[in-house]
Amino acid sequence: MNRQSHYFTTKDGAKIYYEDIGNGHPIFFLHGWLCSSKFWQRNINNLAKNFRVIAMDLRGHGNSSKTLSGHTVDQYANDVQELIEYLDLHDLTLIGWSLGGPTVLSYWKHYSFEHRLKGLGLVDMTPYPFSPEDWNGHALRNYNADAMNMSFLAYQKNPRQYIETFVHKMFKDGQVASADMEWITAEMLKTPTAIGMAAYSDYLMSDYTSVLPNISIPVTVFSGEIGIYLNGYKQGQYIASCIPQGTFIGFHNAGHMLFYEQPEKFDQSVAKLAGQ
Repeated sequence: MNRQSHYFTTKDGAKIYYEDIGNGHPIFFLHGWLCSSKFWQRNINNLAKNFRVIAMDLRGHGNSSKTLSGHTVDQYANDVQELIEYLDLHDLTLIGWSLGGPTVLSYWKHYSFEHRLKGLGLVDMTPYPFSPEDWNGHALRNYNADAMNMSFLAYQKNPRQYIETFVHKMFKDGQVASADMEWITAEMLKTPTAIGMAAYSDYLMSDYTSVLPNISIPVTVFSGEIGIYLNGYKQGQYIASCIPQGTFIGFHNAGHMLFYEQPEKFDQSVAKLAGQ
C-alpha cells in the first residue's frame, strides 16, 4: 500500500508534513517530543486496511519546516485543527503519544465544539508533567525547573548523546536494537535544539488535567510498564479514571514506545476505538 506524502501550509506560514493513506473512518496520529510520523511505521499500513490514517509531523519536527515560532502545545493543537479542517475530516479518532497527548487535550479544550471527533487515544502521556501529585510519573514532577535547566544544558552540549540516552529510556529496561537506535536518533536530530527546548519547556509547564473530566466521547489511555515514566500504569489508570468514558489498557513488557514494541495489540485497540 503506497503512502501519500503531502505538505500543508498553516495560517502563519509553517509548512506541515503529513501522510495520508487508506479509506474509511479517519485515525489521526500525533507523535511525541523530537519525534515524527515515522514512529508509527509499524501501525499505519495495518490500520490503513480498514481506516483512513493520517500522521503529521509537528512544526519544527521531522520533515515539517523548522520555523522558530509557535512551539507551544496550544499552537500544535491549532496546527492540527487547521489540517483537520483542510482535509475536512469527520468521525475522527485523534491519538496522541507523549507530547502528542497534551496536544490532543488542547484540541479538545479549544475545538471540541466542532463535533468532528469520535474518540481519543492518549498514549503513555501525562496531562501535566510538572504536577506534584502522586499519580504523575514524570521525572521532573513537582515543578523541578532546576533539573529541567540541567537537562537542557546537557541537550545543548551534545544533542546526539542526549538523544541516545533518551532513546534507551523509551524502551522497556533500556534494551534498544542497534537498527532502531540508528533511525530513531536520526529522526530526533531533525529537530533543532532551540525548537526542542522551547517545545519541552511549554509542555512541562502546561496543565491540562482540568480537561479530562469534560471529555464527552470515548477515550482509551495506553500505558507502558517501565520506560520514560515512573510507574506508568498508575499514571495511566489515574488519567482514565478522570475521564467519564475512559478505558485503560496497560502494555506489559513494553515501555514508552509500546505501539512499536507491541503493534498488534495496539492496532487492535485503536481499531476498536475507531470502529465503535
